[in-house]
Amino acid sequence: MKVFRGGKVYPITTPPFDNGMVIVGDDGKISYVGPEKELPEGAEVIDCTGKVVMPGFVDAHTHIGMWSEWYGWPEADGNEATNPVTPELRAIDAIWPEHTAFRDAREGGVTTVQIIPGSANVIGGQAVVVKTAGKTVDEMIVKWPSGMKAAFGENPKSVYGRNQKFPMTRMGVAAAMRAALTKARDYMAKLEKGEKDPEKMPDTDLGMLALVRVLKKEMPMRFHAHRADDIATAVRIAREFDLDFSIEHCTDGATIAEFLGTLGARVHVGPFPSTRSKVELRNLSAKTPAVLQKAGCKVSIISDHPFHPIQFYSVALAIAWASGMPEEEALKAGTINPAESLGVADRVGSLEAGKDGDIVVWSDHPFKIRSKVERVFIQGKLVYER
Repeated sequence: MKVFRGGKVYPITTPPFDNGMVIVGDDGKISYVGPEKELPEGAEVIDCTGKVVMPGFVDAHTHIGMWSEWYGWPEADGNEATNPVTPELRAIDAIWPEHTAFRDAREGGVTTVQIIPGSANVIGGQAVVVKTAGKTVDEMIVKWPSGMKAAFGENPKSVYGRNQKFPMTRMGVAAAMRAALTKARDYMAKLEKGEKDPEKMPDTDLGMLALVRVLKKEMPMRFHAHRADDIATAVRIAREFDLDFSIEHCTDGATIAEFLGTLGARVHVGPFPSTRSKVELRNLSAKTPAVLQKAGCKVSIISDHPFHPIQFYSVALAIAWASGMPEEEALKAGTINPAESLGVADRVGSLEAGKDGDIVVWSDHPFKIRSKVERVFIQGKLVYER
């Protein structure tokens, strides 16, 4: 049993308070969050006096452990850029737990991440939510699958169109996505017939089985979309097929904030700080999270690691706060909002009894530039110490 005592506690779902106490049991679960009280017998006490105690950050969109950072081609496993529609791909089969990106995440106070295939393909494969410490992906998994990656705009257009392959236009991208979802809907009907008459059961198709889960809302679509028209197309297709979805990046979201707000859309915004490295990013602005939050969207801020280094995840949240997002909302955008969007808020995203003991001890408020992550615990176990 571990007792964190004496610090300023930020539970996230309730107001922060001074001289707090958080108790994590031997099972790795939080058993108490509140004012200081008598110490449990035999507990390991962690003195947090003058420190800030928070839940670990939850990053809703990363490529850690599957993206090339220093070895180049041998470790480039984020995109199967040989076929524009690959729903059968699974991120869990490409993640390298020994990658330094996981260490970077822990050093930045990030304890839970969604790892998602890249955006080369119209439909790129299945994402997974994991903890940022562990020897094998299987022991790190919090939720699998956590979403189906899909992409609009420049990325699939450039990967295939430059080679004179389909799709090379936005019309083609949308058509490829509709065709795949229509095929999956037909396959689902065949499965239903096969359940009644085994002789009519269709041959196994791993890609179609995955998309059937999307159609049944067992797995949300994670729509990569920067430009406003691509965001609108994503919403249009989601409505046509009655899909659960989130918008990834949402760079132009501020220009259609009212439209997204009426939907109560889940938007995973970022990465920033970043450069306008392609045409779709011309409207990149740190004010976007605040605009979308005020319009009624559920905003999560993402690193998109390695495109914004995950060890500086708190900087992105601080920039959103400095650019108009209320402090409370900026903290939620890196904790409980992504946890809810990923469907793992029963375990992570806030300090509450019954949740995982994923706790970060900061030297000061994480939005202060000189603040340091001093200790990180995942399910009650120390995984990083400065």
